[in-house]
Amino acid sequence: MVRIRLRRVGLKKQPSYRIVVANDESPRDGRFLEIVGFYNPRTEPITLTVAEDRVYHWLSVGAQPSEAVERLLKNAGVLDRFARFKKGEAVETLLAEAKAAQ
Repeated sequence: MVRIRLRRVGLKKQPSYRIVVANDESPRDGRFLEIVGFYNPRTEPITLTVAEDRVYHWLSVGAQPSEAVERLLKNAGVLDRFARFKKGEAVETLLAEAKAAQ
């Protein structure tokens, strides 16, 4: 199964994360298919950058987000917009809305 999950990067005791699409059998910092975002919990406010069109693609082909990524995407409104994408709303309007929300 393919999962969207966090991959730890950064120095010791200074974590930041890449949001990657990887096989669920790969190690946490191992092989991945694509980088779809970045998350830094150490900044104030928290930095979250997501390529929403790629997240929509991977979710539509069956990738499952991990619990942490699902929480991040839900807080950013990505999962709500993905539900509207599945109902047939145009990707361009959703991406424009996401850009305006930032």
